[in-house]
Amino acid sequence: MRFLVQGGSPLSGAFRPAGNKNAALPMLAACLLTDEPVTLSNVPAIRDVESLLELLAHIGVSVSRPAPSTVTLCASAVRSTDLPPDLCARVRGSILLAGPLAARHGSASIPPPGGDLIGRRRLDTHFDGLAQLGIALDEHPVSGTFVLSRTPAFRAADILLDEASVTATENLLMAAALAPGVTTLYNAACEPHVRNLAALLSAMGADISGAGTNRVVVRGVPALHGAAARVEPDSIELGSFLAAAAATGGSLTVTDLPDPLSLRVVQRLFTRLGVAWTLSPDASSLVLPPPPSAAPRAVAPDFGGAIPKIEDGVWPAIPSDLLSVGIVLATQTAGTVLFFEKLFESRMVFVDRLLEMGARIVPCDPHRVLVSGPSPLRARHLVSPDIRAGMALVIAALCASGESVIDNAEIIDRGYEALDLRLSALGASISRLP
Repeated sequence: MRFLVQGGSPLSGAFRPAGNKNAALPMLAACLLTDEPVTLSNVPAIRDVESLLELLAHIGVSVSRPAPSTVTLCASAVRSTDLPPDLCARVRGSILLAGPLAARHGSASIPPPGGDLIGRRRLDTHFDGLAQLGIALDEHPVSGTFVLSRTPAFRAADILLDEASVTATENLLMAAALAPGVTTLYNAACEPHVRNLAALLSAMGADISGAGTNRVVVRGVPALHGAAARVEPDSIELGSFLAAAAATGGSLTVTDLPDPLSLRVVQRLFTRLGVAWTLSPDASSLVLPPPPSAAPRAVAPDFGGAIPKIEDGVWPAIPSDLLSVGIVLATQTAGTVLFFEKLFESRMVFVDRLLEMGARIVPCDPHRVLVSGPSPLRARHLVSPDIRAGMALVIAALCASGESVIDNAEIIDRGYEALDLRLSALGASISRLP
């Protein structure tokens, strides 16, 4: 599958971000912790969600859709805890089933999860933490399948995570919710999607405090019950569409904003790249105006006129998922800026495609690129290597002169809902081809 993009049209109009992909996946997995129905609203219609729902249905979870963007799940008749390799290979989020399956159903057989190839993505933090809760791990020597078993020693523990892994924190939250005693997670991930999961678990009867900080306390309860919750708006999708509008010289009005801190985190990237927006008096919407005609948008330098650095990091630093679209926006912004990707060693590989399009970029090493703009981009035949780089290449194609083809569109569909239709509604010339 591919996208055909004719560049040169500014994006303008009204936009509403879909539900947060990284919140939806663990919240779907949490249904395994109870026999009662769990209903989630604002669930994004993306491939990763569909893959995880297919996995849940495969092991016996009842899945229904009472309304658009709403999913009801009931795990009262789970018939297997062995996950199929082909489905796990589609989605990184399959690893999120490890904690709830082992904690409540006694075991889990998890083939190696799929996901974007953006560098090494270790699972040690998941398994080390689960082991401290009394969940044993064995790995099949040939297939690499992870076999987890709840032991009689299943109980609370003080766990120091060796990295602030989001998915490991989520796995441990779900398992600890049923572990007898008081579990304390130190160096826990603080991202808003962790808070979204914790809010759902609390609505299901879990006793959790400190979610959103790096020290989370979970008091285990004997059982959880059904609940309803809303998946928060996706700040990464918000940032991606803002970058597309700003890079093409357009404007955007956005409703259903993420929480204020998430919005400020996104704003840090855009402020550095000379992009400003205004919030409505009640902070329920924002307006990104068209760029001023008098002066081009410019990179904000460091004090003394030094070249600034945009770097990612653990929350509330700028998320790694926003750096790719930020790099494309920088190619259309006056000035020079250094991007420093510290989390994934293969995230920057896609900049070679931008160089082919005419971008003025100096790759310094696998983690750093120096971008000087603005530079006119030329249409090219491109291939999406991962979700976020794929979105960045779409934005580059929207800025480019001529018609670009972007292969592997299905990879982008894993994280962005109906991307071609929603961009078309904003004035983009984009179509989907088989």
